[in-house]
Amino acid sequence: QVQLVESGGGLVQAGDSLRLSCAASGRISSIYAMGWFRQTPGKEREFVGAISWRTGRTYYTDSVKGRSTISRDYTKNTVTLQMNSLKPEDTAVYYCAAARYYEAPTLVGEYDYWGQGTQVTVSS
Repeated sequence: QVQLVESGGGLVQAGDSLRLSCAASGRISSIYAMGWFRQTPGKEREFVGAISWRTGRTYYTDSVKGRSTISRDYTKNTVTLQMNSLKPEDTAVYYCAAARYYEAPTLVGEYDYWGQGTQVTVSS
């Protein structure tokens, strides 16, 4: 089992930056990739980005590409999502997830473990 805990959400203004962190514990060795998703009421959970735990290669959805960076810290077993130039449409609950079998997962079904989510609200 892997446990994930997100932190760093909050209320920011458009144009601001925000850093979300995800702390992983448990069977870290079973993780192939870590990802970030977001969800707004009435909509499906949306892929934001992911990082290969082994290689560090990152993947982003087009809407955040160029203004977001995902990184990992082996020593702390954490993954960070840095988002810049935030927009009101970035408002959502952000979830951290871990995948055991895929190195570049972008689909909800490819992830095995999920955090509880953290709210990000961007005001205009």
